[in-house]
Amino acid sequence: MNHGFASLVQGGSCEPFHWEARPLGSQEVRIHITHCGICHSDIHLIDNDWAISQYPLVPGHEAVGVIEEVGSQVDSSRLGQRVGVGWQSQSCGICPQCRRGHEHYCAQSEATCVHRHGGFARDLVVHQRFAIKIPDEIASAEAGPLFCGGITVYTPFKAHRIQANQTVGILGLGGLGHLALQFANAFGCQTYAFSTSESKREEALRYGAVDLVGYGSSTFQKLAGHFDFLISTVSADLDWSQILKLLAPEGTLILVGASPKPLNIQASMLINGARKVAGSVIGNPMDISEMLAFCARSGVRPQIEVLPFAQVNQALDKVRQNQARYRMVLGWDVT
Repeated sequence: MNHGFASLVQGGSCEPFHWEARPLGSQEVRIHITHCGICHSDIHLIDNDWAISQYPLVPGHEAVGVIEEVGSQVDSSRLGQRVGVGWQSQSCGICPQCRRGHEHYCAQSEATCVHRHGGFARDLVVHQRFAIKIPDEIASAEAGPLFCGGITVYTPFKAHRIQANQTVGILGLGGLGHLALQFANAFGCQTYAFSTSESKREEALRYGAVDLVGYGSSTFQKLAGHFDFLISTVSADLDWSQILKLLAPEGTLILVGASPKPLNIQASMLINGARKVAGSVIGNPMDISEMLAFCARSGVRPQIEVLPFAQVNQALDKVRQNQARYRMVLGWDVT
């Protein structure tokens, strides 16, 4: 018997929930969960904003724990290994994307908490490839948010080959933005943070920003044509034409946050200077493992607040109200 917390109806609070533990497939592992981060995607699933949720719904896709059981084709040496699981828990393994190592683009990809019970649980079953070993240097409570928020903002640096001699702007200083800012600093980039919250200036500078810039401010205007890359972590609608003016020729705006409205961009903004707009989403298991090793070496860590699982609804409310600074994490043995 497994247990955890589930939303029983659309938009409902999370309540204690029990269900029958299923047997393992030959390539699966059972993880005894110790911690699970809360991502805003969990809120979207609870509220069925994407029209894909099924209830009862056990959220959670930033899960960390210890492998306690392995399938018949899994090396027994993995027993006792401390691992984490992000948004993805399975892929088909045979499609062109999977064969190229791009499992996160697999059309048959299975999400950790969509149509299956996720990480707000005592145990979690996933394919062994998506249970990724955590370096000893990273604490379990800090590891969870790296498996979704961390890889989401790490992947653009790898995919676009962002280098130390380049200038990077991070749009938004929240759950994703504060990690993106740390990665940019760790990569040696000259980095600026863009935010509507002046109260975050001290944290932005601590995480490596040259400056915290307000949208439309005099500093904003002076930075026109300054950036090789802009990484947008915001889910709000911005004046994208003004944002694009910040890019240097051949500069790239990379979207990891989803604007609620279509981007209003004139073609001439891209044609003049050969500027580009790109999107990015999570990463494959190898990317996640590489990111964790980078974090272990460089000291990149999420800023977290840890609450016991019994306070799951208080934690979710803080995320809903944008009061988390910057990631909420639940723990089973936290008091």
